[in-house]
Formats: sequence, C-alpha cells, structure tokens
Amino acid sequence: MNAISLNARASADFDAKLAQTSALLQQAASDYAPSQAGAAPRITLACSLGAEDMVLAHLVNTLQLNIDIFVLETGQLHPETLALLERLKTSSHAPVKVFTPVNEAVLQFVAREGAEAMYKSIDLRKACCAIRKMEPLSRALQGKAAWITGLRREQSGARSEVPQIDTSDATRVKFNPLADWTWGDVWHFIAINHIDYNPLHDQFYPSIGCAPCTRAISLGEDFRAGRWWWEDEAAKECGLHVSANAGQPPVMADPIPHP
Repeated sequence: MNAISLNARASADFDAKLAQTSALLQQAASDYAPSQAGAAPRITLACSLGAEDMVLAHLVNTLQLNIDIFVLETGQLHPETLALLERLKTSSHAPVKVFTPVNEAVLQFVAREGAEAMYKSIDLRKACCAIRKMEPLSRALQGKAAWITGLRREQSGARSEVPQIDTSDATRVKFNPLADWTWGDVWHFIAINHIDYNPLHDQFYPSIGCAPCTRAISLGEDFRAGRWWWEDEAAKECGLHVSANAGQPPVMADPIPHP
C-alpha cells in the first residue's frame, strides 16, 4: 500500500477549496509581480519537497505563475529527498533556487557540539536549525515582499489557527493556500495529477525534514510525531513558521471567497 492508496480521500468541498487556492495563488502572483521588466518576482514558494509543497509547485507551474521556488538543502536531507529535488529542478518551469547553510558555520558547530548535538538539548537542536535552516531562509527571502508555504491547520495543534493570508510579520506577507486542505485532499490532488512525491511518504513519513530529526510514524500517531520525536510537543518547530510577534495570534486577512 502506498501513500496515495492509503490517504487519497477528497473532502466533499474539495473542488471549492481547489478553486479558492488557485485564485489565491493567482492573486498573490499578480500583487507581487516584478517591480520592473526583467526583475525577479517579489514572491517565492518555500518548497520543503513534502507532499503539500509538491502540490503547490505543481499549481505554480500549471497556472504559469510568475513565482519562483526555493529549497533549503540543509546538508542533512534524506537521499530520497535529494533525488526528488533533482527531479523538481529538471521538470519545473518556474526557477528552483537551492540555498545551503554557510559551510564554515556548520563545521564549527559540529566540531564544538558534535554531530548529534540536536539530541542533547532543545537549545542545541534549535541552534542547529538556525544554522542549517534559518540563516539560509533569510537569504532566500531577501528582497521578497511575500512568500508561500504549505502549512495546513490539520498538521498540528501549533498550526491549528494558520490563516490563508498571514500579515503578522511587518517584513513580508505569508500566504498559506492549503491552510484548510486535509491530508486526504493533498493526496487526492497528487493522485489525479500524477504529481511526483518523496517515496518516504510510502514508508509512513507524513512530515519529512532532516534525516537525523525525522522518523516514520505508527498508525494513530500525530501527523508530526515523527519530527523531533524526543522533544515535548510544544517545542516542535524549527523557527521557520513561528509568528514574528511571539505570543500574539496571526492577523487573519480576508481570504478570497469560494466561487
């Protein structure tokens, strides 16, 4: 049984969700188009190469939107993830940019704290995330006025209030076009469009990050139970999707209505 046969179950209102998502992406691409001819778009898609982000990359390409795509290659990704990255780079019409951590910073951290520092404490794990994810993310978003993510409310309790349009960060707007999609919706869309996906999903990895920090989950476990499984649930974010105003809820902008 693969991830499609196990998970592909569309919601009753899937068609309306898809229409809304497509409209939101089209509006975002229009609102954050290049400031002048020949310039880069002012909006980018953060692609983790997980199922949700492969759906969004597919939509960006099929809708022919002027949105580029970036991937954070942390130096700790699974071989399956790296292979998918190469296939995406080959197949995508939208530019796919890869950002890696500063090599010297990684070497110094590993020399000082050890190759398995992430297991020693939450602070060290977050320090590793800061080097491998947060600093490259800052470069990926430089000059961008908006970005797109595959966050969904269903993913975890910490994400249950994710808005479709998040304006809580004064620096740039974050769009979450799949916020109200279910896991079944994601896999239904993958199935009907024959979208390439990470084969680790077939091995019960619903959420895939760095190899040392990701494991398969068992039936009945929480969706993100395989991420940083040795930590308390409240700590399970790397920093990429923490509200800029810590402790304050995100601003809920009005989404594009269902047609």
